[in-house]
Amino acid sequence: MQRAGAALEPDPAAALWRPALAGLCATLVGIGLARFAYTPLIPALIAAGWFTPAQAAYLGAANLAGYLAGALLARRIAASVAPAGALRAMMALATLAFFACALPLSFSWFFLWRFAAGLAGGTLMVLAAPTVLPQVPAARRGLAGGVIFTGVGLGIALSGTLVPLLLRAGLPVTWCGLGTLALALTALAWRAWPEAAPRAPPPPTPAAARPRAPGGARLKTLYLEYALNAAGLVPHMVFLVDFVARGLDQGLAAGARQWILFGLGALAGPVLAGQLADRIGCGRALRLTFLVQAAAVALPALSAHPAWLGLSSLIVGATVPGVVPLVLGRVRELVPNEAAAARGWSLATTAFAIGQALAAYALSFLFAQGGGYDLLFALGSAALLLGLALDLAAGRADRRPAG
Repeated sequence: MQRAGAALEPDPAAALWRPALAGLCATLVGIGLARFAYTPLIPALIAAGWFTPAQAAYLGAANLAGYLAGALLARRIAASVAPAGALRAMMALATLAFFACALPLSFSWFFLWRFAAGLAGGTLMVLAAPTVLPQVPAARRGLAGGVIFTGVGLGIALSGTLVPLLLRAGLPVTWCGLGTLALALTALAWRAWPEAAPRAPPPPTPAAARPRAPGGARLKTLYLEYALNAAGLVPHMVFLVDFVARGLDQGLAAGARQWILFGLGALAGPVLAGQLADRIGCGRALRLTFLVQAAAVALPALSAHPAWLGLSSLIVGATVPGVVPLVLGRVRELVPNEAAAARGWSLATTAFAIGQALAAYALSFLFAQGGGYDLLFALGSAALLLGLALDLAAGRADRRPAG
């Protein structure tokens, strides 16, 4: 009888990993699909006459502007409704945006829904990990965080393989196919969110915010570095497939292959970054990542050889989601208090979104004015090198003796 009773008790492992898998579904839908599935669609949208090249680039930027809005509003949303409810609503909004984009009504219509998809993605990125990780034992939070952010890479890999197949049936079917996948993932995660997760706390009072002397200025520098990191990744996130397909005149299939490599790198990125951080610390791992990113982003401006392009796609793909747990871990190092760390992560995500949106609109403007792809990749690499320089300067300041 005792065994039978024990069998009815909830499985601790299942209770632990179900929320983490919900977090994976959230990043997969809100970032991996809602943002990154658009990149391999750009050449098809242009070829089908739905949008001009400049309009397609601005629609990519609209998603990043929505992401910024989501990052800014996420904590307010979570303060007014339970985080689980907000997460469900945002996954549903991202799903609806896919189906809405199957209707080529106008540029304004698409702009609205690409912005809505970005809004959902930004909210999901801010809320998913802080909602899940407090439910996970401290010893397993690194692994759980890797699981959550692997959703980004999984979405990229899925979009790189699914989009070319779906496009054979036309653009409306492609959008609806992506929407159906997002709907299934939303349903899978629906009941897995921890209902008991606390509402987001109000902003700390100045007295509560002061006890982190080493983290204050260093944290602000980290936000700026993360914004520059976002700016440096925009050329690959928005223009990579179009560069290969139209810029190099290799066609959509060749562009999709590069995007698949990008996705394969993104699948491994969070886990590899977490292991690197465990070995050398989040700060050193972040500096190394900046350096590797800068070199990889510059490669397409230096050589169009398929091997170099493939290496660039693989490395940048790995670092897009890989840098996220590094920055999250760095925030938690600088701000050990759980509530303050959640707020710090929200601000870091907002900084990333600002850098991403500003760079996307600036690069889209340059592209529309006739700026070449080489210029876009060179500017991205320069932003990453500036981020590295800031981090090194802040590290030297930290080591400088007081007085």
